[in-house]
Amino acid sequence: MYLKDHHKVWLGTGEEKAVYLQPSMANRHGLIAGATGTGKTVTLKVLAESFSDMGVPVFLCDIKGDLTGMCNAGKETKHIRRSIDNMGLDSMGYDYCAYPARFFDVYGKKGHPVRTTTTDMGPELLSRLLGLNDTQNGVLRIVFRIADDKQLLLSDLKDLRAMVQYVGDNAKEYKLTYGNISPQTVGAIQRALLALEDEGGNLFFGEPELDLHDWVACDENGRGIMNILECQELFQHPLLYGTFLLWMLSEIYEMFPEAGDLEKPKFAFFFDEAHLLFNDAPKALLEQIERIVRLIRSKGVSVWFITQHPSDIPDSVLGQIGNRVQHGLRAYTPADQKALRAAANSFRTNPNFDTEETLTMLGTGEALVSVLDAKGIPTIVEKVNILPPKSSMDAATEGDIDFAIKQSPLFGKYEEIEDKKSAYEELTEQRETEAKEAEKAKEKEEKAKEKEKKEKEKEKSKKKTSSSTKKATSAFNKTVNSAANTIGREIGKKVVRGIFDTFFKG
Repeated sequence: MYLKDHHKVWLGTGEEKAVYLQPSMANRHGLIAGATGTGKTVTLKVLAESFSDMGVPVFLCDIKGDLTGMCNAGKETKHIRRSIDNMGLDSMGYDYCAYPARFFDVYGKKGHPVRTTTTDMGPELLSRLLGLNDTQNGVLRIVFRIADDKQLLLSDLKDLRAMVQYVGDNAKEYKLTYGNISPQTVGAIQRALLALEDEGGNLFFGEPELDLHDWVACDENGRGIMNILECQELFQHPLLYGTFLLWMLSEIYEMFPEAGDLEKPKFAFFFDEAHLLFNDAPKALLEQIERIVRLIRSKGVSVWFITQHPSDIPDSVLGQIGNRVQHGLRAYTPADQKALRAAANSFRTNPNFDTEETLTMLGTGEALVSVLDAKGIPTIVEKVNILPPKSSMDAATEGDIDFAIKQSPLFGKYEEIEDKKSAYEELTEQRETEAKEAEKAKEKEEKAKEKEKKEKEKEKSKKKTSSSTKKATSAFNKTVNSAANTIGREIGKKVVRGIFDTFFKG
């Protein structure tokens, strides 16, 4: 609960004192850990409500569907009444209330659709999403580089598949400039893309893409908007879930300018099942995550990881977390016992109790808490009862969610898919143009061959005619010459004869 008069967040109350989170230290990030059923969701809701009350927009992953109830006011139960009485919340003006909530859903069923372009996702995250090895990752980078050089937008998966095919078809042309591109690698990437489509990944990529500025908003009363991502279906595809969160974290990092030390965060992220962010992540990606977590605090962003064991978070990232809420842990196996000791050793010791033993005995709603004080120093660990949330613990009905979606100022902005001209269309047009030009060239070549054939036939015919004419002329000439000689002789005879006749007559 955010105490405006005290400028701090009341998290819970122990046997001796209450525990408060300093808003100015919230951007040093936080961890909420504990076994299933120990109260992590309650802690998450109390913190998210407190951020909203202080005017900080919030992002929440709703894996179980129970966070949707934040759009409705809570109801009193005997357990909540006991907490209110024990903590003296009535005297603090505690009252149930609903919070301004906007719902989002990658599949577009229970919230505004969430999309990004493959260009914005980039080759690094896509390689992880597709499960590519180093060689395949290298070729995918080449594909993106060529797309950038040719100014082709990779909007959705069909754009990327078309671009991969284009690069594969022209591998020889690009080999000297970009590197070797084998047909086997191109085929492996295409198969991975088809598998991603079968998992529903084609719904996530496209336009209009999510504008994260829409998440940084407050309602008319100055309370931060609760941006709730419905993840029940998305969580069935852990790799897509984890990659989406990493993409969003990197986008927020790029979006916010440097802000330095602030009195309160500009934005708060709660990433449930945080181990999925890091599972099987290559070293280069883990280094990038560590860098973002380390630097994003100076941009006024508070990141909270929710998981079962602190060991689910890499040490390089865990070292950046200053605020910790540890619910009960179970130690049934040697691995559990090792994780328990590690969790206990991460706290500053409280001389009043044994931290490791206490962790195994915490009840639902109880936690060990250590936060940063006003000077940024971790406080001694305290055993506390977490405050109850003000909003409903029950999931909202489909009617409540549908009403919230249609009342949202974002309604209609993301609902319809836009298929703008991008790489697929550009490359399709290019292939069609090349095919037409090839057809024209083929027709021209065939016409040229036909013309050449006709000319050869004509020349052949001409030569044949000429030969026949010569033969005919030769025969004719012989006949004519023979006839002329005969006629000449006959004429000669007649002339001589006539002369002589005359002569003789004369």
